[in-house]
Amino acid sequence: MDQFSRPSWPRHTLLLLACFLIGISLAQKDPKDNFCRRFGQQTAVVDRKLYIDGGIINYQPPRENFTNTFFTYNDLDSISDGDMPEFHTGLAKNGSIPSVEGGILWEDSINKRLYLYGGDFEDGPTEPFNLYSYDILYDEWHTYGSPPNSVKAASYGAGVSIPSRGEAYYYGGWLSDKSVQDWQGEKVASSGLIKYTMDSNKWSNVTGPDDTGRAEGVMVFLPVGDDGMLIYFGGGQDLNGTGTLEPQPMDEILLYDVANARWYTQKTSGDAPADRRRFCGGATWAQDRSSYNIYIFGGRGFPPHETGYDDIYILTIPSFQWIRGPYPGYENGTGTYPKSMMSCNVIDNTQMLVIGGSYANATEKECDVPSIQGVHNMNLGKQNDEDAIWARYQDDLTTYEVPVDIRKSIGGSAKGGASETTPISGFNDPDLEVLMTRTAESGTRSATRATSTSTKTAAPSASDEPSSSSLSTGAIAGIAVGCSVASILALLGCGLLIYRRRKHYSGPRGVAAPPPQGETAMAHNPMSPGQSTSPGGWDPNQVSSPAGTTPSHGVASVVWPARNRSASELTGHPDLKRNERPVELPADENMHDMHRSELSPMSNASPPQSEWSHRY
Repeated sequence: MDQFSRPSWPRHTLLLLACFLIGISLAQKDPKDNFCRRFGQQTAVVDRKLYIDGGIINYQPPRENFTNTFFTYNDLDSISDGDMPEFHTGLAKNGSIPSVEGGILWEDSINKRLYLYGGDFEDGPTEPFNLYSYDILYDEWHTYGSPPNSVKAASYGAGVSIPSRGEAYYYGGWLSDKSVQDWQGEKVASSGLIKYTMDSNKWSNVTGPDDTGRAEGVMVFLPVGDDGMLIYFGGGQDLNGTGTLEPQPMDEILLYDVANARWYTQKTSGDAPADRRRFCGGATWAQDRSSYNIYIFGGRGFPPHETGYDDIYILTIPSFQWIRGPYPGYENGTGTYPKSMMSCNVIDNTQMLVIGGSYANATEKECDVPSIQGVHNMNLGKQNDEDAIWARYQDDLTTYEVPVDIRKSIGGSAKGGASETTPISGFNDPDLEVLMTRTAESGTRSATRATSTSTKTAAPSASDEPSSSSLSTGAIAGIAVGCSVASILALLGCGLLIYRRRKHYSGPRGVAAPPPQGETAMAHNPMSPGQSTSPGGWDPNQVSSPAGTTPSHGVASVVWPARNRSASELTGHPDLKRNERPVELPADENMHDMHRSELSPMSNASPPQSEWSHRY
């Protein structure tokens, strides 16, 4: 009887299929075609583009968390088949530019730049703190060097940029070994306000409202007072400096007067939302600026109500009233699909795009509307035929109308004319009352470099720009060819293996063929992190509402000192296994430590539809 039998063709087929899948696995996951969902990203809007950087992204299949190394955008002037801004990939970003979560992109619409500050390094060692800037005109990155040692990189704080003043701010946030190189000890929340002046590349540490560290709240800018005000609320307080958050009361608002560098505190009235963190929000105002309205969505809770929220609230200023939004409705409490770590960006004062988010309810794994890459739209004035706040995106909606939900509390009309312009219990400080009667001008800052699109073809010289970190066309082509060759070699290797196995089994039976001489096994490292899917999401037919939550071309620019300009060497994408983490594991491990079976999502059963349902 034969000692060996010839392997069947099905075995050959399976082996060939496995080899084919190995080759496929070498290919880069596509953030558009393979998208499942994202959270913890940085976003910013400049010149009709909403830029998305970093965070955690889930691809399908399988559903796992991976650091997002892609830099992408939504075109606000182009609407997709899903009635959301068209999603695009392909913006420059190589391995020398960090991919972080919980940081911020400060936008400079005057000089056509974005600045990447802070964030957590989840994969690999924490890098030295450098300020990186994306040049929108030339699709390339530069490093502006390291700030003074007194300025640290934080994560999951709150910040804004004021392009008309050339200033950017960041308040609070976590300081830990994930954001600060060589950090010793446990994480703590920062109590300071960081200020960055764009045109001079200057950093400042501004005193906070008190010595209490805060993190995971929201900050917006309002054009009120002499030069505008920063409005902060929510999140938590690190009262003992131990990294444990206690709720920052949602009925206590912190305000920073930009012109006079002074903090104020104001109590609110009305239907205040429950304490929450890692939510997102954005601001708009009436046409006559008689009211400024801040919309917030979702967020994570605090123990014992940690699951979080799937709801909308509105803070209207200067009456400082909280108004429960029209979703999900009182009959549905805090909503069915709690969500946090999303981003919010207000477009043309009329709509707010809510992107991504991490689901907290654990029922089954779903994606976040993959066909539109997890984008949802909030129509702030409900200016649509359905009179709905969750609605399809309109690229021509540019005038905000105060909705009835707000007018019931402050009076006036859709255009403004609010009659309630002071808090019910009065202002906490008489100076704040005076500032609230003033309207900040937009500013007269001019670009410090040419920003005409006609100059786009002339690349900036080395003396004009900080060091660049973009890949050349040749390098990109080389990488592409290399990936293709690696895939082909993998398939050829598998084919050779099958051939040798067949030859071995076709030889004299009962005699084992000798092993090949002088050959070694070859291991293939993927060019990009393996990326996959995660739980939670919406029916692909539901266009805009989320199930759960942020902020032109030229030649010359200001010349910075030559030191500390060079970006680190191109390191390529991190190794696959190094990126793997349990699905839904957030940057804050205290936030929701759950087993993979406790994934957050949306069940296949659709909730009852109402006037404020997720139909759009």
